[in-house]
Amino acid sequence: MSATHDPSTAPITPEKVSARDILRSVLDRGSFIQWDTPEPTAARDLDPDYADSLARASEKTGLDESIVSGEGTVDGRRVAVICSEFGFLGGSVGAETARRLIIAIERATDEGLPLLLSPTSGGTRMQEGTPAFAMMISISAAVTRHKDARLPFLVYLRNPTTGGVMASWGSAGHLTFAQPGALLGFLGPRVVEMVTGVPIPDGVQTAENLQARGIIDGVISPNALRGAVRQTVDVLMPTVEPHPETQYIKALPDARSAWSSILRTREPSRPSGGDIIALLEKESVPLSGTGDGHRDDTIKARLARIAGQPVVIIAQDRHAQLPLGEELMGPGALRFAQRAIRLAESLSIPVVTVIDTPGAELTVAAEERAMAGEIARTLTSLLDADVPSVSLILGQGCGGGALALLPADKVLAFHDAWLSPLPPEGASAIVYRDTEHAPEMMEDQGVAAEALAASGVVGVLLEEPDNVAELPERALEAIATALIELSENPGTAGREGRLDSYRAFAFLS
Repeated sequence: MSATHDPSTAPITPEKVSARDILRSVLDRGSFIQWDTPEPTAARDLDPDYADSLARASEKTGLDESIVSGEGTVDGRRVAVICSEFGFLGGSVGAETARRLIIAIERATDEGLPLLLSPTSGGTRMQEGTPAFAMMISISAAVTRHKDARLPFLVYLRNPTTGGVMASWGSAGHLTFAQPGALLGFLGPRVVEMVTGVPIPDGVQTAENLQARGIIDGVISPNALRGAVRQTVDVLMPTVEPHPETQYIKALPDARSAWSSILRTREPSRPSGGDIIALLEKESVPLSGTGDGHRDDTIKARLARIAGQPVVIIAQDRHAQLPLGEELMGPGALRFAQRAIRLAESLSIPVVTVIDTPGAELTVAAEERAMAGEIARTLTSLLDADVPSVSLILGQGCGGGALALLPADKVLAFHDAWLSPLPPEGASAIVYRDTEHAPEMMEDQGVAAEALAASGVVGVLLEEPDNVAELPERALEAIATALIELSENPGTAGREGRLDSYRAFAFLS
């Protein structure tokens, strides 16, 4: 039975989200244990006017600083929580605030706890000047140590969060969510206009715009935050689960031509990577965007649990790409994949990639945004990631956009899957100046799954289901088996073995 949560918590509006509101909304009833140890005001040798401001803030909020830290449980699981209180001098961060943050983060690290940090702040405290400002680095260092311990770090940005807080630890989460309508930015709009003389247009510094731009992962109400925390902890924290007894489906029907496979993978009814992601929705947490202002839905990624293991899964979604969808897989999609790979490394969990693409974007804009460079960086990120990895060619594997997600400790492919340097018609056009020779060229180039297995590009072939709608379920079964095999044979997984394997591939006879 899950722990008791307080059902009487009133709906929270953007205008009144206090630290206590967050604690009540997220944690099991009565589970919060506060960690803060106040520093006596007299010992801080403060300017009298500043000391008076602190006293008034304390009387107003019932707190002695602008943060509250401690631990509680979410459905019985221990979680560390640090919340800013905007009512205390605008949630600003002074030296004592910074020290409390650092101590709380370090305690969460020492006790092996996932950390939820929820800032709402105008930035550093003007009364304390540059020394307090520089402590943003010290707080970020504590966050780095927490991540070094492979512990989850979630950020929930509340209205407003700006300044040094937003520009340091407020933007450092493994996952970052925000309150609907929250004002979020480097500097608040009033300060920007006063400094530059140019106002920021309405809607730019909102949580919704940041999500649309790929800067944060989601916009969720404070009342829904508990569910997001619970889901993340359930996915990432260790549990004892029986491994499902899955096996590869290896019995293949008669050989088929490369061109017949290509035609089958082009059928609109054939499921794609997005359908695999959808199957994991109940035991996963979505990622959104690169975190640096790019979003491209042709690649989807989630923190998920497969075969009892937390993983990061990155899947190309052919249905979101032209000609079936409305987008081209551009450089931003690959930057998103790189972010997801870094997240897997930071949490020390396996990375799974699913390949199904008619090809990367071929436009002037893509060239000027370093399409080739992003393919190279994604491919290198997968080679370099020192965590177990599995890749699955689900269907279409066209060009560099497919190659970017291929490197892995275990490479799987369905019987109709294929991998080619160029779109088939493009290869024919280069050699024959027409597209009619595409079928024979694909046969000659060894793009089909059986040829890929014979050449060593693919390690395991998977039988196509009779009912193509069952493809996502069968894909997850095969991925689960591969993950189990890697976990039971750790010497076969990781950076060094992967680099050696791909060197050996180059010298196969």
